[in-house]
Amino acid sequence: MEKELTLPVDERRLAEFTRILQRYKAGKASIERRTVAAENWWKLRNTAEERKSHDPGEGFQAVSGWLHNVIVSKHADAMDAYPEPNILPREPDDRREARVLSKILPVILEQNAFEQTYSDGMWQKLKTGTGVYRVGWDTEKAGGLGDITIERADLLNVFWEPGVRDIQDSAFFFHTRLEDNERLIAQYPELTGKLRSLGFAPTRFLYDDSVPTDGKSTVIDVYYKQRRGGRDVLHYCKYVGDVLLFSTENSDYLREQAGEGDFPRGLYDHGRYPFVFDSLFPIEGSPCGYGYIDLCRNAQTQIDMLQTAFLKNTMVGAVPRYFQRADGAVNEEEFLNLSNPIVHVSGNLGEDSLRIVDYRPLSGNYLEMRASVINELRETSGNTETSVGLVNAGVTAASAIAALQEASGKGSRDSTRASYRAYGEMIELCIELIRQFYDLPRQFRITGGLGLEQFVSYDNAGLRPQPLYGPEGMDLGLRRPVFDIRVIPQKSSAYTRMSQNELALQFYQLGFFSAERSDQALACMSMMDFEGRDELMQQLFYNGNLQKQLSLYQQYALALTQKYEPERAEALMAGITGHAPREARRAAKPKRGAREAAHMERARAHAANAAQPGGGQ
Repeated sequence: MEKELTLPVDERRLAEFTRILQRYKAGKASIERRTVAAENWWKLRNTAEERKSHDPGEGFQAVSGWLHNVIVSKHADAMDAYPEPNILPREPDDRREARVLSKILPVILEQNAFEQTYSDGMWQKLKTGTGVYRVGWDTEKAGGLGDITIERADLLNVFWEPGVRDIQDSAFFFHTRLEDNERLIAQYPELTGKLRSLGFAPTRFLYDDSVPTDGKSTVIDVYYKQRRGGRDVLHYCKYVGDVLLFSTENSDYLREQAGEGDFPRGLYDHGRYPFVFDSLFPIEGSPCGYGYIDLCRNAQTQIDMLQTAFLKNTMVGAVPRYFQRADGAVNEEEFLNLSNPIVHVSGNLGEDSLRIVDYRPLSGNYLEMRASVINELRETSGNTETSVGLVNAGVTAASAIAALQEASGKGSRDSTRASYRAYGEMIELCIELIRQFYDLPRQFRITGGLGLEQFVSYDNAGLRPQPLYGPEGMDLGLRRPVFDIRVIPQKSSAYTRMSQNELALQFYQLGFFSAERSDQALACMSMMDFEGRDELMQQLFYNGNLQKQLSLYQQYALALTQKYEPERAEALMAGITGHAPREARRAAKPKRGAREAAHMERARAHAANAAQPGGGQ
């Protein structure tokens, strides 16, 4: 009797995954609470948090948008510096691949609507302190051919080992999502009759809409690594409840039993979790950070409390109140009707029958306190007046204004640099997916030289391991092309573009682009620092060398012409220098004798005219 195969991932293993997931969820409970509270503050629901310690019957509470404006301003700074990849080769043989990758990777990102994904990730990062991205392979894209997919992941739906700083060090990594039962059954018929309850329930935001969970199930994706053959093999398992939907470990096991492979393949060859974390203010022992809401919520609370007190005090002064004696003779209805010119009283009207309640307006010290708290919030967040384009009245020079704005934007630039590092990790994962899955050529529309539109076909042939030979043709094994990723801003502010254009015009007016002055221009640019300097120096160096080679070849041609065809030497020299030949110049000049004869003829004519009557007039 044939023995039944026991797969590595079965119901018992799925139950173990779920227990680990529950432990991971308990480990990030504080992060989830902080994330949900930050989202409430972002929606200007400060009172939802304040009511935990305040009586909801206190009445109106002011909710200002100072913290909201901080996040909006920081997001605008991030989108002004939207990144773009520049792939650099590590070896000379990989230059062509690096140039092509630099052109097609932006196209792949555009096909994934990455600018919107990046914008959503920046909102998530600024509000909660951490943006999360997923870079994977979607087999259903491109008509079943498959392609790269990049999407933002919800921080409440990802789970990792508590205490790790880098998610790549986590033993397991989970990603969960709610899906409709009918859709799941249509895709996986084996789930029919087995979707009994929701199962694992991740924490959710307090949505404005009512989001029902009945008729839905939690789909769990678990990633884990195994050390095999000196490398990390990334495995992936997808399941719902106790029903397995897919497992790479089971697939590798079946292939090994069938003799189709002698090593596990796993999910992705790069062996890394396909998630990238981008934290704002990092903290120890966690891949997550804290955001501007965590940093500035205390100052925002103080502003709202002071604003509420000011409004109440103003209302007290604007609508005066009165003490009326119980046996007072004033007609209350007529007194409160401001359109009634006559108020009837019964009996004598004494001074104590109706008395106004004393009102004490707030002094300027309280207003200064509020302004001080607002200034504290702006200074703490780095969202000062200079950073948003406002300067003191005494600062009028453009250079001084630019210097102040440059200094005030240090915090935004630091945050952008951190996002660039996360972006570089995403580009690296994209390159590895291209290396693994682009077996068939794909068509891309790119921008070529001089801005011309080009269509190129690209596959992973240039990224596969290539043979490496040593001296005398010695086989040294295989070489794997590796690239460096330099992230540059694709967009910039209007002021940056204007200053860059003015700098280019100044270079042109000073003759920096003249090939004859390339050495002086390079010496000057070596002491400067501006965007695109290295590329411009390379172009000037190339043009200067080309001019020197042309001049050398012209000298060789002139020397050979003078030796073998001297009669054509002067014409060749004129073509090189741009001056007319000597014979042509002599032909163009009148002869000396002819000039003298013409001068004498004009003198005789002048004397004859002077001898006539009236000729001297």
